[in-house]
Amino acid sequence: MGEVPESTPPPRPAQPPRPGASAVGLESSSPQSSQLPVGIMRSSVRGPVVNDGEDSTDSTPLLQGARQAEAAPACCSARYNLAMLAFFGFFVLYALRVNLSVALVDMVDSNTTLAENRTSKECADHSAPIKVLRNQTGKRYQWDAETQGWILGSFFYGYIITQIPGGYVASKIGGKLLLGFGILGTSVFTLFTPIAADLGVAALIVLRALEGLGEGVTFPAMHAMWSSWAPPLERSKLLSISYAGAQLGTVISLPLCGIICYYMNWTYVFYLFGIVGIFWFVLWMWLVSDTPETHKTISNNEKEYILSSLKNQLSSQKSVPWIPILKSLPLWAIVVAHFSYNWTFYTLLTLLPTYMKEILRFNVQENGFLSALPYFGCWLCMILSGQAADNLRAKWNVSTICVRRIFTLIGMIGPAVFLVAAGFIGCDYSLAVAFLTISTTLGGFCSSGFSINHLDIAPSYAGILLGITNTFATIPGMVGPVIAKSLTPDNTVREWQIVFCIAAAINVFGAIFFVLLAKGEVQKWAVSDYHGHKN
Repeated sequence: MGEVPESTPPPRPAQPPRPGASAVGLESSSPQSSQLPVGIMRSSVRGPVVNDGEDSTDSTPLLQGARQAEAAPACCSARYNLAMLAFFGFFVLYALRVNLSVALVDMVDSNTTLAENRTSKECADHSAPIKVLRNQTGKRYQWDAETQGWILGSFFYGYIITQIPGGYVASKIGGKLLLGFGILGTSVFTLFTPIAADLGVAALIVLRALEGLGEGVTFPAMHAMWSSWAPPLERSKLLSISYAGAQLGTVISLPLCGIICYYMNWTYVFYLFGIVGIFWFVLWMWLVSDTPETHKTISNNEKEYILSSLKNQLSSQKSVPWIPILKSLPLWAIVVAHFSYNWTFYTLLTLLPTYMKEILRFNVQENGFLSALPYFGCWLCMILSGQAADNLRAKWNVSTICVRRIFTLIGMIGPAVFLVAAGFIGCDYSLAVAFLTISTTLGGFCSSGFSINHLDIAPSYAGILLGITNTFATIPGMVGPVIAKSLTPDNTVREWQIVFCIAAAINVFGAIFFVLLAKGEVQKWAVSDYHGHKN
């Protein structure tokens, strides 16, 4: 640390940390570090090594030999309030995404000729068809299976377009407005769904694509916000809380949409969640700020804690270093892991229920609890794994990269194993439901693995990096079901085993690729001294 100017009082001797106090921070080699405010000066913190990320490894614990700084309390803090508001935001976001899947059942005329019956006869029928008398006041449409597929898939065509632009815009103007208006736009478009359906298939497809455009900016925008709000040793907890709302939104919205369709009609599904989204937007704009510096009610203690922990991790460059970003192997490690994880994720959540219906002849959608159970398991696992990951780093001095590797391996290889097992269980539908639940639950570990590694390697550009990785990760949702259909022309158990094995192999490859090339420290191109000048 540089010399202390004569006008600056000498720093106090280091005090031992309070029991249980979290440590964060960075060790500055520049003279400016001695001129920090007193509250920050007392923290004397140290941070992850900054390097080029290509030829070195994060082999040492994050805080080895560091004097610990007292963390600001979590209760009623601005950063945890942000996490909870984000939680409810992603809750609404996924409710808006999946509501059409449920409502479409009532939107389509039951007399319309659907796809040919491809149900296999290899297994005995486990459940008798259930005749449910539904509310008949909603208008019905003559849409065949192919048309329904285009309607459901149109969301992804909008979603994939705004990932990278969303991350870039968030890095320039902040994530608050982008995330807020992204969810607001999706909510407003949702309110117009019944009108679009009346206008015709083309109008509904365009509307769903516009909803995808709105949702596409949300994850990059949230990552950009956390780059300014999440202390390194609280990233796993804060991000897992905020993104877990997506899983809980699915858990609640699936059965709730069914209840609304049953007692009212399908139009109210879109009206209800659209209004809830607008209400959330008002709270978001009122209570949230882009950075700790601009927050109106944050305490000085918490502000200093966050700013000191992120010092030297954020870049002051005005231009985005696109070439170094695209040449960064740690980034491509996340890209491959994200793509591979989503391939198995969509296989589990889209194809395995189809497998159980057409091969095992058990329709998991007949039981709302079983439909929601995998998502509930994933939500619970995300919350608990976030706590575990940060405890490993803060209390056990486990290095950042080691934590990311462990949680990625569990969250990717675990689902792969149970996916393969699902293809070889014969006609035991109970075991199939169990494997589906375990697989999806284990996937929650990835929320503290590769999913937040963007913030480890480049906090200033985390939104852009997530936009890049999520663009690639959207592709499996678009092509995975198409490839699976082409591999199962006769709809036999043997063909489905091939589908599951391919998906599992992709997942294992992604996990290994990430373990070999991922990094856990801020990369040299991600800080302002990359071009030779210091902070």
